[in-house]
Amino acid sequence: MKLISESLTKIEIITHGYFTRHGGISEGIYASLNCGFGSKDNKEYVKENRSRVMQDIGLPFGSLKTTYQNHSANVVVIKDINFDTSKVMADAMVCSIKGITIGVLTADCAPVLLVDPINRVIGAAHAGWKGAVLGVIEATVSEMLKLGADSKQIIATIGPCISKNSYEVGPDFINNFKNQDLANRRFFSKGKRGDRLQFDLNGYLLSRLCFSGITKSNSLWRDTFSDDSLFSYRRSCLQGDSDYGRNISVISLI
Repeated sequence: MKLISESLTKIEIITHGYFTRHGGISEGIYASLNCGFGSKDNKEYVKENRSRVMQDIGLPFGSLKTTYQNHSANVVVIKDINFDTSKVMADAMVCSIKGITIGVLTADCAPVLLVDPINRVIGAAHAGWKGAVLGVIEATVSEMLKLGADSKQIIATIGPCISKNSYEVGPDFINNFKNQDLANRRFFSKGKRGDRLQFDLNGYLLSRLCFSGITKSNSLWRDTFSDDSLFSYRRSCLQGDSDYGRNISVISLI
């Protein structure tokens, strides 16, 4: 039902999980643990699926916070368990309060979970290429530091996302990254056909974490596109599906 990070599992003050599409009640293209209210799935099914996620990590359903993700660099600081984040437009959250679960929804974009176990600060970011270029990783780390975190203590793990081998892009796509830094060309290689390129989202995100001062970062290296146990926007599009499910990744101080 879920994947875990070895480096995060060693930290006793948190619980976390990168959940797959298995273990829920949704049907058809949403089968079965679709956790995205932004999908066209039955909302009661999504609610039950989220409830199962929270049961799995042993925390109350009401402690789960997710935002209205829009591929931005906006970060929300959670200071109150009663704060309703569902309509807040942001792609990352940070928190230093025990018992609040912060989660991000993905389907090829990357879920990035972060923790400073010494200063007890957590973060969760939804990082697709747009948000990453805009600085969602840097913004998340910055807000964690404001809560008392130390960049040298932060541990970050990139969860399942589309891999370089599966991420074919057009020839002009690279300009979004070259305009930021010509060195970003290293995250691209010749594609499998014509003038297409392959983009390394994992590698780019690891570089942004490093740029933010995070030296303890890693990735699960799980490809959402080729792994049928995970929802993938790109795979759903190529299959002609009318919509797609969302994977959820969560972290909480306990």
